[in-house]
Formats: sequence, C-alpha cells, structure tokens
Amino acid sequence: MAEEETELSEKQKKEIAKWFLLNAPAGEIQYVAKDLKSVLNDDDVYNEAASEAFPVYNKSHMICLEMPGRFGDVLVTSYGELQDNEYLDPKTAQVAIVDHVKQVCTEVRPATDEELSSPYIEEYRCSLEAEMLKYVGEAYPKGFCSVYCINGKDVEGPGSDFELVVVISAARLSPQNFCNGSWRSIWNIEFKDDIQMLELKGKLQVGAHYFEEGNVQLDAKHESRDSTMFQSPDDSAIAIAGVIRHHETEYLASLEASYLNLPDTTFKDLRRKLPVTRTLFPWHNTSQFNLTREISKELGIGK
Repeated sequence: MAEEETELSEKQKKEIAKWFLLNAPAGEIQYVAKDLKSVLNDDDVYNEAASEAFPVYNKSHMICLEMPGRFGDVLVTSYGELQDNEYLDPKTAQVAIVDHVKQVCTEVRPATDEELSSPYIEEYRCSLEAEMLKYVGEAYPKGFCSVYCINGKDVEGPGSDFELVVVISAARLSPQNFCNGSWRSIWNIEFKDDIQMLELKGKLQVGAHYFEEGNVQLDAKHESRDSTMFQSPDDSAIAIAGVIRHHETEYLASLEASYLNLPDTTFKDLRRKLPVTRTLFPWHNTSQFNLTREISKELGIGK
C-alpha cells in the first residue's frame, strides 16, 4: 500500500525556498526567485523566504549596485553595512539605501562624521584604494573594489594599531550564452604600529556556472598570508597592492594550469583503468579501428 504524501508546513517550504535562493550561482538569483514564486504559489511564504535570503546572498556575492544621482557604484558587503539596508561607499562618502529583493539602490545620503574614518586613517585608506583601483582596472575589466576600515577608524595618529580590508568583486554574466562567472577576494590588512609590520590575510573565491545542455559548476576557494613593512601611506599602499597582485596572479595561474591538465589527470581517474577486455586502448594509434568495417564484419555485410 502506497504511503500517503505529507504536506510540507509553511516553515519547511520557506527553508527549502531559502536554500535554493542562497545557492543560486552568481547573477542567477532573480531567475531562481521567479521559478520559486511560481512553484510555491504562495506569496506570503515566498516573500518571507526572499526577505531573509536576498540580503545574505547579496552580501556574500558582494554585488555592485549603481547609486542614483551619478554618485557611482556601491558594493553591498558586510564591511560597509551600517544598518539593515544602508551601505557605506567610502570612495564618495555616501550611504546607499538598498532594496535587497529588487537588487537596486533606491536612495543616497551623505555619510555622517561618525560613519567615516579619522583623517589619519583616511590617508592610508585613500592611498590604498587608489592603488587597488589601478590594479583592479587592469586585472578585472568588470571588477569593482572598495577599501574599508574595520578596526581603529578613530585613530588620530601614529602609535596605535588599525585594520583595513580590501574587497574585490568581479562578475562576467552571459546568461544568453549559458555561462556566468564571478571572482571575489577579501584581504584583511593589520597595521601593527609596535612592530612596524603589515600582516595580510586573503580569501579568494572563484565561481563559474555553465548550463548549455547540462549543468557544470565550479566553486574554488583559496587562502593566502603575507606581510610587508609599515611605511608611509603611499609606500604602504604600493607594497600592499604588489602583494595582492602577486598572490592573485599566482592563484589564477594555478587554476588555469589545473584545468589545462584536467583531461590527463582528473578525467582519466574517473575512467576504469582497463576496459572489460582487460586490454589498454591504443590511444596512440586509433586508426587501426574502423567502426564501419567491424560492424560490416559482424553483420556479414558485403559478403
């Protein structure tokens, strides 16, 4: 006797919907949301799931939104989050009010003095941001970058430690060609005044989704550490940008090398070592096999 189907509760439906939204590949959450809304056929459940999932997704993917009034673009990240829907753009000293579900910036207001860093910290932050914008412009044609102070923003001069974070977000979305990809990197830089050193910790994440007649996804993560000397704002910025450039270029090269070797390594490991005939296939001389001849021989054609 077949078991009776159990109706899911609204809470279960919401959690399942949230899972699908949060796991949508880069640039595809709106497509997932549209299908989910149709499948759920329950606006209350969908709206509740969307209101919880979209802010988390937007911040984790560090999406970039255009600010009204020609102020430029703002990155939606936890580092710039002031309140639920307010995000600081340090470059322009503006605060963007964001509609997470629609993924648009609806309003802009000037940042208050309390929301900005001290002049001393701002000198280091601006110098680093200028160098990083040069690097990102060269390395990521569709990339965006912001530099935030996350510790010690009220430090007024030498003698105290502080911490900056560099956020890089780049996406290449081409759904009409069935492929989307993203690069996200976060670099924490601790300025240690007592030992006159800068310590860098980087987290890099690369995502790609190819879905023409299939569904192939890449989600690669990497962590890096390095250090350099604590110098003047301009010299520190140049040194930090050089370290970041080196590590990201090296990681990208390692990714490219691993995928160039994929047919000779990973794919071969997925195949059985020997076919059922227990004889290796002669890949070096495939011309000895003629499919038409073999079939004709088996069927007695041409006799």
